[in-house]
Amino acid sequence: MKKMNRFDIFIYALIIANIVAMVLESHQSIEKQFSRGFHYFELVSILIFSLEYLYRILTSFKEEKWKGVKKYMFSFFGLIDLISILPFYLKQFVLLDGRFFRILRLFRLSRVFKLGRDSKSLKLFIKALTSVKNELKFTLFLSILTILFSASAIYFLENEAQPEVFSSITASLWWATVSLATVGYGDIVPITVWGKVFASIISLVGIGVVAIPTGIISASFVEEIHSSRKR
Repeated sequence: MKKMNRFDIFIYALIIANIVAMVLESHQSIEKQFSRGFHYFELVSILIFSLEYLYRILTSFKEEKWKGVKKYMFSFFGLIDLISILPFYLKQFVLLDGRFFRILRLFRLSRVFKLGRDSKSLKLFIKALTSVKNELKFTLFLSILTILFSASAIYFLENEAQPEVFSSITASLWWATVSLATVGYGDIVPITVWGKVFASIISLVGIGVVAIPTGIISASFVEEIHSSRKR
């Protein structure tokens, strides 16, 4: 990790303070007592992060003109910088349901990724993901296809026995996703013989569905580490 200047140290300290504030704000007693302080702290933080975002765009423009701007804005950290401030501006200018904005506030947590801007290990990991993006797209497609097939099959096997639970293929998607992810919450279970047989098979298939992308990412990351050490 390269030597940080005072501005970087200040930004990192501000990010950590934002995460701490978000955790404290989740406690109703603390939020009621210091709500005004949290509000002003958020305003100041947004202002600083917004100026930082504009500064990085300007720096990218000076280095490579519009090509540099596009490169930064669509880079991993460029998107993180945008996501960390965008919910605040959406709340000010877009009229949407309040619950939606409470969910958007979770994106403040994305600011923690800004801490890794100068991390060599994080850059290697991002590079590893990028190098196998086609393989990951295929595994994602395969996972979606498997989930859809599983939901359809369990619907036809269990609908007659449990019409209120497996009422449609769409309703069965939750069971299929949980089963293939090998989580197994147990809130929805098959009760027919063939349903149980299919669930057993699909649970074993799920191990492979989870293992394939994990193996691809791990192998790519290890390869990038070896390449970096050779360089």
